[in-house]
Amino acid sequence: MAFKIKTLNNISPQGLKLFGDNYAVAGDTSSPDAVLVRSAIVDTDEIPGMLAIARAGAGVNNISIDKATDKGVCVFNTPGANANAVAELVFIMLGIAARKIHKSLEFSQGLAAEADDKAISEKVEKGKANFSGFELQGKTLGVIGLGKIGVLASNAGLQHGMNVIGYDPFPTVANVHLLNPRVEITPKLDEIIAKADVITVHVPLSDKTRNLIGEAQLKKAKQGVILMNYARKGIYDDAAVLAALETGKVSFYINDFPAKSMLGRPNVICTPHLGASTAESEENCAVMAVKQLRNYLEYGIVANSVNFPIIEAYPEEHTKTRVVVINKDVPNMIAQITQVIGKAGLNIVSFQNASNGKVGYNIIDLDKEMPEALTTEIKAIGNVVRVRVLRFAQK
Repeated sequence: MAFKIKTLNNISPQGLKLFGDNYAVAGDTSSPDAVLVRSAIVDTDEIPGMLAIARAGAGVNNISIDKATDKGVCVFNTPGANANAVAELVFIMLGIAARKIHKSLEFSQGLAAEADDKAISEKVEKGKANFSGFELQGKTLGVIGLGKIGVLASNAGLQHGMNVIGYDPFPTVANVHLLNPRVEITPKLDEIIAKADVITVHVPLSDKTRNLIGEAQLKKAKQGVILMNYARKGIYDDAAVLAALETGKVSFYINDFPAKSMLGRPNVICTPHLGASTAESEENCAVMAVKQLRNYLEYGIVANSVNFPIIEAYPEEHTKTRVVVINKDVPNMIAQITQVIGKAGLNIVSFQNASNGKVGYNIIDLDKEMPEALTTEIKAIGNVVRVRVLRFAQK
């Protein structure tokens, strides 16, 4: 069976070539089995029948997640694939602000109108005092969110001679193991805000993180604190940040999300959503997204999904049919599904189930073909959202 993939942005060729001959990949594909996207808006209502969406990046606020879940559409992202690019940019931009590089470059460019090098040198000597900055060494960096990007940013802070405090309400063991033991971890967000000279956020945007740092939090911050946002717009309350910029409570706001209210301000630096814009990052994200899509379409395997439970199980050699059942996470679903299969006299050679509180995901392997009538019967069970039947050629 060939699968159709619709691309909604330019995707790295290094990723696309992994699809192989069994896939038709194009930007104008109609009725696709899956969508591969970077920043374009994806509304599942507009693409009926698709099985999955893969975001070649970490944030998924451009995808209608709730609609996708209701329709049994698996949504993937690629956490960590762009981590190095983002973490590097954080320190590039922090260095620019600390040494007023952006303003000094404007000054230097303006010297082109001078008559000769002597006149330029005189202007340089008079003007350079306006761009006196500060060193990062000895300052305190507060990192909110200790995922892959937050860990890299924390470790890089230490390498710059900074004191680093990290905060994450739900840190993963794998990420904590990568964190330099000299990073101080606090369970209190307010502690970071009170102690940090520089605050950088690396959390996804959700109902829990929207306006995570607002007026109440900024009142507790150091005078002249620098705020950085290379995660998602909305994590800071922009109105509160603007007010704090006016009073000097915040000395700089450095972010990746230009907005009308922020542009043109001398103590705001906005980059045009460059966090993951490196050739290496785009390639990493594309490769990871394509591999996840292939595993899902061909084997029903779920990895790095934002709306489905994780379940990674390749079929055994003797598996002839794999039945994937996606259901609402309610009691008695497994019993009803297996009863239909058992009544038909089919032998279940493997059964795996995972749930996340909203979605139940079942992988059922059989050593025989499953009649179409049974697929219809399983689909008719209440709270079943979608049924997929995958068939494998016997070796």
